[in-house]
Amino acid sequence: MSKAYEMVIGLETHVELRTRSKVFCACENAFGAEPNTHVCPVCMGLPGALPVFNEQVLRYAAMAGMALGCHVHHRSRFDRKNYFYPDLPKAYQISQFYRPLCEGGALTIQTSQGEKRVGITRIHIEEDAGKLLHDDQSGTALDMNRCGVPLIEIVSEPDIRSAEEAVAYLRKLRAILTYTGVSDCRMNEGSMRCDVNLSVRKPGEPFGVRTEMKNLNSFQSVDRAIEAEYRRQVEALEAGEGVVQETRRYDQKTGKTTSMRRKENSADYRYFPDPDLPEIYLSDAEMADIRASIPALPDERRVRYMQQYGLTAYAAEQLTAERWLAEYFERAAGLAQSPVALCNLILGEVFAQITLRDTAHTGERGPEALPIAPEHLAALSDMIGAGKVNSSTGKKILAALFDQDQDPAAYAQAHDLFTLTDPAALEAAAREALENNPDMVQTYLSGKTSVEKALMGKAMALTRGKADPEALRQKLLKLLGEQE
Repeated sequence: MSKAYEMVIGLETHVELRTRSKVFCACENAFGAEPNTHVCPVCMGLPGALPVFNEQVLRYAAMAGMALGCHVHHRSRFDRKNYFYPDLPKAYQISQFYRPLCEGGALTIQTSQGEKRVGITRIHIEEDAGKLLHDDQSGTALDMNRCGVPLIEIVSEPDIRSAEEAVAYLRKLRAILTYTGVSDCRMNEGSMRCDVNLSVRKPGEPFGVRTEMKNLNSFQSVDRAIEAEYRRQVEALEAGEGVVQETRRYDQKTGKTTSMRRKENSADYRYFPDPDLPEIYLSDAEMADIRASIPALPDERRVRYMQQYGLTAYAAEQLTAERWLAEYFERAAGLAQSPVALCNLILGEVFAQITLRDTAHTGERGPEALPIAPEHLAALSDMIGAGKVNSSTGKKILAALFDQDQDPAAYAQAHDLFTLTDPAALEAAAREALENNPDMVQTYLSGKTSVEKALMGKAMALTRGKADPEALRQKLLKLLGEQE
């Protein structure tokens, strides 16, 4: 495939807000309830039912806009977006088109190519639609619980040029929004969903015809869908075919995108101001109060971690991706002798244990994923750093702490896991390893020194993995030298 084409990507991200009730009625805003139990005449779109705006939605939407560097307008209003679909009972969606709440923000992402700024065109408030449930036996059913759940739609500028940048943007967006508390952004529950607008062009040329891939709800899906659609569009252009403006679906099983319907333009939606809802207004005092409630955000913490703890930019970015993780690290770092060693433990073995135990394979972490007290993880990091336990036994202790949180030193003592440093014991293990493996010894003596690692493994096994690795290695090399 030709490398002459570049991607041009803009993202529309829909984020459900964490209010107790829906945006225009008093129904509970909660995930996972029995179908059609959190509904009323308003969110069902029954004749004569009138919407009443939830003020907390306005505060959360404004907070999100401020956190993303947008200009938040004092005045905005709602419009009706008209289209026909089974999960939209009114046949229109209450949204904001002409006068959105927020405009003109940006966020900075870190990629393998360095730092990049991605612009944000607008953030507007809207209501969610219902959900179609497909079953091979009973057909398609309609769950209206999600109707009227408050959303913000965050529309990026077409500044993104790769799948890596798109995923980095979404991860950063998720981090900022979860820091503010406006949403839990659980992609596996649909509270953060992404539409990808993608076109291709040769550098310097005008934008090409774009397609839209709807409702991608994982970082992996976004990455794979972008790569698949890029290949499809380039292949079409190189074959002399045109690209049609349309909405497409990404199929995880086939790894391909397929056409859903013709892509609508704004004129197709016949927007007009909603006559049932008044203009919404934020005073200067309300703006100041919302701004004061925004906590320290990921970028601020990332810079501080680099300065205060000596972390790399990459490590600081990883630790600040989730607010709960950043707060956990700060508590543990205040108790650890080496914050850098603690950071390495978290990014390495701790993350590995979390991934291993994520049986649902959601890829999303929360505080419950790390059930170890910060003081215990700090103590384990110090034990490894001081050589009291080696990396192998450190992994065993960490796994045990995930199963049942406890003092790591007490666990190491009870299970005889402290590092073996006794010179006589180390020499005995090394000597036994050489005696049990004469072929390996001869291979080493013939000049193939790479076999040293295998001999180390044999010797380490004789100590049940407890030996100080470097001290054992020195004993092994000394004994090998005596045989030359």
